[in-house]
Amino acid sequence: MTDYDAIDFSDLEALGADEVVTRSLVRDVVLASGRTLALITLHNGRDHTRPNTIGPKTLSELSGVLDALQSRATAGEIDAVGITGKPYIFAAGADLSQIGALTRRADALRIAQRGHQVLGRLSELGVPTFSFVNGLALGGGTEIALNSTYRTVDSSAAAIALPEVFLGLVPGWGGAYLLPNLIGIENALEVVISNPLKQNRTLKPRQAFELGMFDAIFPPASYLEDSLRWADGVLTGSVRVERRNAPGRIERLTKWPIAIKVARGMLESRIGTVPKAPYRALELLEKARSGTREEAFAREDEALADLIAGDQFAASMYAFDLVQKRAKRPVGAPDRKLARPVSKVGVIGAGLMASQFALLFLRRLQVPVVLTDVDQARVDKGLAYIRDEIAALEQKARIDADEANRLRALVRGTVDKTEFADCDFVIEAVFEETAVKQQVFAEIEGIVSPEAILATNTSSLSVEEIGSVLAHPERLVGFHFFNPVAVMPLVEIVRTPQASEEAVATAYVVAKNLRKNAIGSADAPGFIVNRLLAKVMGEAARALDAGTPLATVERAFGPLGLPMTPFQLIDLVGWKVAAHVQDTMVSHFPERFHASANLHALADVPQAVEKDKGGRVTGWTKEAQRVLSVGSSPATEDEILRRVEDELAREIRLMLDEGVVPEVEDIDLALILGAGWPFIDGGASVYLDRVGASERVSGRTFHDPVIRGVDG
Repeated sequence: MTDYDAIDFSDLEALGADEVVTRSLVRDVVLASGRTLALITLHNGRDHTRPNTIGPKTLSELSGVLDALQSRATAGEIDAVGITGKPYIFAAGADLSQIGALTRRADALRIAQRGHQVLGRLSELGVPTFSFVNGLALGGGTEIALNSTYRTVDSSAAAIALPEVFLGLVPGWGGAYLLPNLIGIENALEVVISNPLKQNRTLKPRQAFELGMFDAIFPPASYLEDSLRWADGVLTGSVRVERRNAPGRIERLTKWPIAIKVARGMLESRIGTVPKAPYRALELLEKARSGTREEAFAREDEALADLIAGDQFAASMYAFDLVQKRAKRPVGAPDRKLARPVSKVGVIGAGLMASQFALLFLRRLQVPVVLTDVDQARVDKGLAYIRDEIAALEQKARIDADEANRLRALVRGTVDKTEFADCDFVIEAVFEETAVKQQVFAEIEGIVSPEAILATNTSSLSVEEIGSVLAHPERLVGFHFFNPVAVMPLVEIVRTPQASEEAVATAYVVAKNLRKNAIGSADAPGFIVNRLLAKVMGEAARALDAGTPLATVERAFGPLGLPMTPFQLIDLVGWKVAAHVQDTMVSHFPERFHASANLHALADVPQAVEKDKGGRVTGWTKEAQRVLSVGSSPATEDEILRRVEDELAREIRLMLDEGVVPEVEDIDLALILGAGWPFIDGGASVYLDRVGASERVSGRTFHDPVIRGVDG
C-alpha cells in the first residue's frame, strides 16, 4: 500500500514547464434546498479546439483547491462538491505531450501516484462529490468522474472513453479498479480493452449511461441546471441512486474469472501476445474483483510506470503524433484554393468497390452521383446495393428519413455515358488492367468538360501509363482507396509528372471532404502501402515455397505485432488478387520481390486455409494440400523474421531514395492508416530501428536518435 501523502511531488511541476494548465475555478452554488455545493469548473483558458488536459501543474492546482474545499467541508460551510468542464469539454485526460517527454521510469511512477493522490481525494472530502460531465471525457477525464461519488452526463457530449490501451497504456488513475466495480467485469472489459482495440471506439453518452457509468443523463439545453437539481435531490434523499450493473458476490466468484479467461483467449487469437498494454489491463481488471482500493491503485501505479517507460509507448506516441498532426496537414498538398469545385461525381463501374465509392460520395459530399457499367443488369445491382445500405443506415438511426430520401434522389445509374457530361470529378473502379482503364478514360474524356478531374483507383498500375492515351493527361490523378471503403481512413493520392496542380489540389480537397486522410505518393509500383504489404506477403510465400510449415511461417511474423498474419491477410484480400499483386511487383523489381506459383494454385481451390473462431489460420485444407508444391529447405521462425525485417528496412530506404514520399513519417502514417499497422511499432520504421534492421541493410537508422522507451 502506498502512502501518497508521504511522497514528495514538488519537483514534478518542473517536468511540465510548457504545460497548458487547466485551472480549477470554484464558485458556490446555493441549491433549492438551501444546501451549498462548491462547483469546480475545469478550464484551460482556450476554446473547445484545445481540450482541457491534465498535467503536473493541473494536478497541483486541483490538489490545492480540494485541500481548501475539504477544510470548508469540515467547517460545515459546504454540503457537497461538484466538478464540471468548460463548454463542450469536461477533460481529455492526461497531457500526453508531458507524459511522452518523461525520461525516467521513476518520474513516470510519480505521475501515476500523483494522479491517484489528487483524483482519489474526490472520495475523501467528507461530503458527497458530483461529476457533471458536460462534454468530451477521455482517460483521466473519465477517471475524475469515476473517483467522484455520483456522476451525470450531458446527452450531447462528444465522447466518453478510457482509450489508454490504444496508446500502449492502461487506465492508471483509478479506472482499472473503479470501473469494473461500478459496471461489472464484462462491461468494463468492453470499455477498457475491446473498444480501444476497435480503432479506438468511444462511447456515446447514452451508451455510457446504460452501461452504468453515469447515474443520470440530461439534455444539453438545461444540463447544468438539471444536474444541480438532481444533486440536490440526492443530498435531500428525494432521489435514490441505484447501481444496477454493480457486481454482486456471485459475479465476483463465478462470472468474473470466466470473463477474464474468455477475454484472454480472444486477445491471444486476435492480436497475439506482443502488445503489452492489453494484457496489463487484463491483469488489473482480473485483480480488481477483490482487495482494497489502495492495493489496486498501487498496482495501477506500477503498471502505468512500466508501460510509460517501455518501447511500445514511445513508438505509440510517435504514431499518435503522426495521426493527430501530420495526417491533418498532408505534406506536398497544393494550395487548396487551386482545387476545382465538385458539384457532381461520376463513378465508372458498378461492382462492390464502385458502389462503395458512390455511397461514400453521396453521404459526404451530398452531391449528385451517377454510376455506369457495361450493362444495365450490373448498374441495377450496384444501385440496389446503395439503396440497401441507405436503408440500413436509416434503420440504425445513423441518418433520418429526410436524409435517406435525399440520398436516394441524388444517385442515378445508367449505361449512357453522356450523362457524365456535367461531372466535375470522375473515378473509375474497373478491372485492374492497364488496357481496360485506358479504354475507359479515353472514352470518358471525350464526354466530360475540359475542367473535369479524372481519378483512377488502381492499386498498383502506373497512373502515368494509364493516362498516356489521354489528350490531357494533366487532369488524371491516382485516388487509391482501401477496403472496406467506408471504414479505412486512408486515400493515397498519386501524382504523375504530368498532373496539374489543380488536379492534385482537387483530389486532396475531395479526400478531406470525404473525411479521409490523404497521403501523397509518386507514381511508383504499388505506391506506398501495397508495395510494403507485397514485401510481407512475398516473404511469407517464399518461406512456404521453400517447404516451411504453415504454422511456422505464421508464428514467425508474430513479433511484428501486425493485425493479421500473412496468410490470414492473403485469404482476406483473395489469393488471386495476392498472386496478381506479387506478379506486378516482380515485373518491376524481379530481384527484390517474390512471385509464387503456389499463390496461383491456391486461388483455384474453393477454400485454401482452415481458421479458428478468431479468424486465425490453423492449417491448409485438404484441397490446398493437394495443389501445393514446396521444396525441402524449410526456414526457421528466426530466419523468416530476420529476412522480412531486413527486406522491409531495405524497401523503405529505397522508397525514400526514389522520392516515393518525402519522409519516412509518410510511410509510417500510410501503414497505420491503410494497413492497420500497430501503433506499438510506430508504423514500421521505429520497430526496424529498434531491432537493428535499418542499420543492417543501410548502415543508418531512420530516426536519430532511435525512438525508444526511457530507462528502467
